Amino acid sequence: MHTTSTCRTVAIFTAALLIGIGLPVAAHAQAPFQPLNAPATNEHRPGKFVWADLFTTDPVAATKFYSGLFGWTANIIIQNGRTYTVFSNGSRPVAGLAPRPSSKGNRPSRWISYVAVTDMSATLKLVTKAGGKIRAEARNFPQRGIQAIIADNEGSTVGLLQSSSGDSADDEPKPGDFNWFELFVSQPQTASDFYRQVINYDVAPDLRTERKNDFVLSSGGLARAGVAPLPDREDADAGWLAVVRVANLDETLGRAVTLGGEVILSPREAAYESRFAIVADSTGGTIGLVEYVNNANPANRP
Repeated sequence: MHTTSTCRTVAIFTAALLIGIGLPVAAHAQAPFQPLNAPATNEHRPGKFVWADLFTTDPVAATKFYSGLFGWTANIIIQNGRTYTVFSNGSRPVAGLAPRPSSKGNRPSRWISYVAVTDMSATLKLVTKAGGKIRAEARNFPQRGIQAIIADNEGSTVGLLQSSSGDSADDEPKPGDFNWFELFVSQPQTASDFYRQVINYDVAPDLRTERKNDFVLSSGGLARAGVAPLPDREDADAGWLAVVRVANLDETLGRAVTLGGEVILSPREAAYESRFAIVADSTGGTIGLVEYVNNANPANRP
């Protein structure tokens, strides 16, 4: 799609709809993506998950849901003739929303999380060598950096980002921030080996569980993500689950249902004195929620 008056009209109409339903939406304009860090830094943390995008055929409903669930603000920009929404938690951008063409059917929304890399070209070569596939070729976005989307050797989709402004710091995630990332697959050992080869993760058994096929992926001395076997359910799908920290899990679940979502996994106790649940948003996207009972700091994970 090219930047035309029609496109601008659609963007303005979309923003008007959002404002009309009472969502916190900032003014939009032809603008580059926001950088991960402003001012830019030279700090890079390969293996850290630094961004997430929601791909959806219903951006209005998805924006309403996540703004209401987490208190995120939504800033609509026009990038190369297409609208893109940046979600911010307070003053910090934390995620994006990219509309899918509705002509391809009413598919459920899907979160894709991005792992920091320092050399995109070299990383993509490792992807194919390790049995993965490139789903979206590397593209350079002004101020943001170089992005690509791949599928691992188990078919699960994940993004890669070579940030042009440095990677986000290893601070304690606040409520409304992404806190953890978990990969559910049929063969956890095989998937873990893929990410060790491609991202250079340190892979170790997850000693917090009694299962022998749970793994932790670490880089820079910090745990970045987990790999676990698929739940024993017919409707279980392989893939990455992004988890957001919340201040009160029960209240957040109540808001999710009120906003048209569904509780997929009821609250249960998890590691580091936390409580965990999974919800589907009002457009079918799946996201995890975690509450730390005693304010545990995920950055201090062994």
